[in-house]
Amino acid sequence: MPFIDGFVASVPHADKQAFIDHAAHFAKYFKKKGALRVVDCWGSDVPDGKLTSFPMAVQCAEGETVVFSWIEWPDKETRDACHAGMESDPEMAEAGRDMPFDGKRMIYGGFEQVLDA
Repeated sequence: MPFIDGFVASVPHADKQAFIDHAAHFAKYFKKKGALRVVDCWGSDVPDGKLTSFPMAVQCAEGETVVFSWIEWPDKETRDACHAGMESDPEMAEAGRDMPFDGKRMIYGGFEQVLDA
């Protein structure tokens, strides 16, 4: 059964290209490790909420945009194998030093796919 990793973060407008480059690097890595699809989206209609919202969830500041990303894996086992190897992979250590956003404000999670219409 497909497994999805989802991510939401806040990125400075000035770092849009750096984010795209960063995302492209990770997409190649994840595809090499078995991901079926990697999608990264730059927010263009992400309203502020009164109680909850994407901007509130990632503490989006003035001059930043919310990004929404997901990775489709063939199954949770493939995803777990990739994640287990990332911590010791020097390529990931290097890429993690140059994140164009504040990783402490990123939210993420893994999801079992229940519908694909």
